[in-house]
Amino acid sequence: MSQETKPDYLINPEGLRLDGRRPDEMRPVEMKVGVLKQADGSASIRQGKTYIIAAVYGPRELHPRHLTLNDRAYLRVAYRMTTFSVPDRKRPAPSRREREISMVIANALSPAIFLEEFPKAVIDVYVTVIQADGGTRCAATNAASLALADAGIPMRSLVPSIAVGKAEGKLLVDLGDQEDKYGGGDIPLAILPENEEIVLLQQDGSFTREEIVEAIKMGINSCKYLHELQKDALKMAYSKKAPADDEDYEDDLEHVPGEDFPEEDE
Repeated sequence: MSQETKPDYLINPEGLRLDGRRPDEMRPVEMKVGVLKQADGSASIRQGKTYIIAAVYGPRELHPRHLTLNDRAYLRVAYRMTTFSVPDRKRPAPSRREREISMVIANALSPAIFLEEFPKAVIDVYVTVIQADGGTRCAATNAASLALADAGIPMRSLVPSIAVGKAEGKLLVDLGDQEDKYGGGDIPLAILPENEEIVLLQQDGSFTREEIVEAIKMGINSCKYLHELQKDALKMAYSKKAPADDEDYEDDLEHVPGEDFPEEDE
């Protein structure tokens, strides 16, 4: 097993973090839409060294049927980390933490989706962490939100998410792996940007009331920035798919296949 050495400091005398970022500065973020051809919708996110892919299937018939909801669709999220996503090989079986994060992501996304439009159906969201370097639950929420939009699921809004943590007495946006491990805690959050409604808010570690209020403000500002990146990713993906002119578009409509989505083996 690999032995990781605890850093001497997380913030240097100049006030910069281990990777040179300011306390309120995020890691580089790259989002892409439509990365998997076989899914109804898909997206990927690179946030620093963290790399995640999300895929959406549905709405479709729900199995097992005893989970059916008569008044809305069942949003089923499966968050999984690959065995090679962390330095110490992860066991293939889903862990308690993975099941918990699956539920957290589903709870964060549900308020943004018009689930009542698809009673008795299921919308499956599969999130795979290819490489983990901190902030995976928030990055996974960002990718899953984009994948839902790519699948054409009716949504009130995209859902951006970020974590704000604390190290050596300072609040930090978008924790890296070592900041997450050796810092004083973190506060993951997600919002609906239009009205700043908070749909995810957790706390790990000890924070004063003032720190929590400030952390939420920092998180909302970062989520608004992420929301712009999400919109840009969708615009980039669909601008490439847009027809050259209306005449070409009408011609394409004559050749639309009868089935919108391929059947997936259960």
